[in-house]
Amino acid sequence: MTGTTIGSIGDLALRHGGRLPDAKLAYVTYGALAPDGRNAVLLTHGYTSSHLFADPDAAEGSWAPLVGPGRAIDTDRLFVVASSMLGGSSGSTGPSSVDPATGRVWGPDFPPITLGDIVGAQRRLLDRLGVRELVAVVGPSYGGFQAFAWGIEFPEFVRALVPVTTAPRMAGGIAVEALRGRLAADPRWRAGRYEAGALVDTMTAIRQDTLRRYGIEAVLARRYPDAAERAAALYDLARGWAESFDPHALLVLGAAANEFDATQSLARIRARVLYILSTTDALFPTTLAPEVMSALRAAAVDAAYQELDSPYGHLAPGVDADKWAPGLARFLAGVLEARS
Repeated sequence: MTGTTIGSIGDLALRHGGRLPDAKLAYVTYGALAPDGRNAVLLTHGYTSSHLFADPDAAEGSWAPLVGPGRAIDTDRLFVVASSMLGGSSGSTGPSSVDPATGRVWGPDFPPITLGDIVGAQRRLLDRLGVRELVAVVGPSYGGFQAFAWGIEFPEFVRALVPVTTAPRMAGGIAVEALRGRLAADPRWRAGRYEAGALVDTMTAIRQDTLRRYGIEAVLARRYPDAAERAAALYDLARGWAESFDPHALLVLGAAANEFDATQSLARIRARVLYILSTTDALFPTTLAPEVMSALRAAAVDAAYQELDSPYGHLAPGVDADKWAPGLARFLAGVLEARS
């Protein structure tokens, strides 16, 4: 493992027009890149997460049991890259970054981006790291959108996709305008030009609601059987996140997710797919599986489905990593063997 690095990827032209000058991505790596540059796995994180979601030293590192020597994503064999999303709030160019043209934070002036822009930025980073092919793109939720986008945008560059607790599009959408209204109701919003940290209370409340939808109550109940202690622990988790996550990033990434729809482009995918859903996930229920798998097979995609039986909802892939790690390990081993 290395610490976070901020990598410059140059000026980035955007799908909706305009460009981001001197764009940057924050990233971490695990393992070593092979001399031919063809043993890399890209980890793609969720909507409100960061590139540290599989880092054993990070508070959010719930996916750490899946990554490391001898683990499902085996760093004895694989070079793993996890980058913070373009437009996010964890070191990559986003609304809280400084616009070089004005010398002030982008804030509400940050341009709209797409999933194509997000994965295009990742491709730039991988090129600069010397990666010549991806063994797989693996990620949960919004990270799963990125996995599907990778398969469509760069079909010849990636050999496998593992979209987890996700779908080829965001059914129902993210309530971006409701989020905007909730943020704007805070008197410190100041037309979106708030001071850093000014909206922590509002963001804490938003995060608490989000974590409840994700299934955090079941996770915390294991350690905090008392309801009051559980509520306090939830507040602490939400507060810690709110102190570092920029509100505008929620809006920018939410809008990009709502625009994303891979369903009409699945035939572009050449990679093998392992699709994972959790039995108790309220956001992406297992009832999606028949439709998604049928669409993948109709598009001639080599796809398999694995159901994760867990009480932990949208958070199950990290909390119950041991339940699906063997299937992931077999899948990746098969991808590597097929390439040899």
